[in-house]
Amino acid sequence: MANARLQHDDPLQFAEDLAAEGKAAEAACFLQSLIDGGRGGLLARLALARALQAAGQTQSALEVARETALLNTHVAVAALGLGEILLKAGQLPTAIGEFQRALRLDPALEEARYGVGCAWLEAGEAEKALTSFGELSAAMTARAQPEIADAQAMSRQQRSDPRYVRHLFDQFSIDYDERMLGQLCYAAPRILRELFALVAGEHRSLRVLDLGSGTGLSGAAFRDLAAELHGIDLSPAMIEKSRARAIYDQLNVGDLQSALSEGDRYDLILAADTLVYLGDLAAVFEGAALSLVPGGFFLFTVEKQDGDDYALGPKRRWRHSQSYLRAEAAQAGFDVAGLMECVPRSEANAPVEGLAVALRKM
Repeated sequence: MANARLQHDDPLQFAEDLAAEGKAAEAACFLQSLIDGGRGGLLARLALARALQAAGQTQSALEVARETALLNTHVAVAALGLGEILLKAGQLPTAIGEFQRALRLDPALEEARYGVGCAWLEAGEAEKALTSFGELSAAMTARAQPEIADAQAMSRQQRSDPRYVRHLFDQFSIDYDERMLGQLCYAAPRILRELFALVAGEHRSLRVLDLGSGTGLSGAAFRDLAAELHGIDLSPAMIEKSRARAIYDQLNVGDLQSALSEGDRYDLILAADTLVYLGDLAAVFEGAALSLVPGGFFLFTVEKQDGDDYALGPKRRWRHSQSYLRAEAAQAGFDVAGLMECVPRSEANAPVEGLAVALRKM
């Protein structure tokens, strides 16, 4: 790096200009030279972390930001800087923790309050995000208008936001199987396999799509019937767990509705404990009908709702009534081949009332 650059009148501005020109790696080199030469303090280190992240060097950015925060434990902007890097790296719980630590050190630091709101928004927690944004000054509120509008739209959705589901299951992925099969007595895959045997017999050589494939528990229950088994899940961490089972022919990170619009055709579509994160099922039923061959089956579990519609339960899982499911199935061109009450899982040591449904494309 040319010595003239090191003598720049405003080195931090110079680095910011480089990054703005798309030269983040060059900016990082310049800032590192500045720090190595003893001319870079706290702000230079934070700028280095941002430049490294912009250059795609996320791990190095996190290392610099963490070291800077440790060297400046009582400085709010150091915690803020680490929070911003963690947020962009998708490490949401620790990002929220750093933003909150920055606010404890300096309650007037609005950038940290804005950061908390953005982190909650990225986690799909609309109400928490709106609470944080509601504490901003008028000037910062104006800056946060796109995020506020996003949170307001999220809160009106008749489904759990994909960001919420992704974040939730990324967190659960570490011990998901042990928790589900042990603590929660998860039985949805087994129930669906038994239901399929009742309505379709033991057909084999099927082309199967597993919606919300998770760690692969449903895929494992149906693998012996499948000539080809595809899975899709919103959580990258869950996809990695299912990939380790080596039972899927294809795995993708994505929303289930996108998987149902790609034009592939299947003999069987599964959704075990997946539709509980959706309220309005019309689009999913329509997509499943389009994605099945004539006579193909759509099997799923839901939590049971009394009455004629669907509703959001206290655990932020949607419940659906039998009459609602039958009406939507008929509208999408399905015949109800089987519908039975079941207990797909437990919650707080109590059985969860559910429904197992088999729809056949007419």
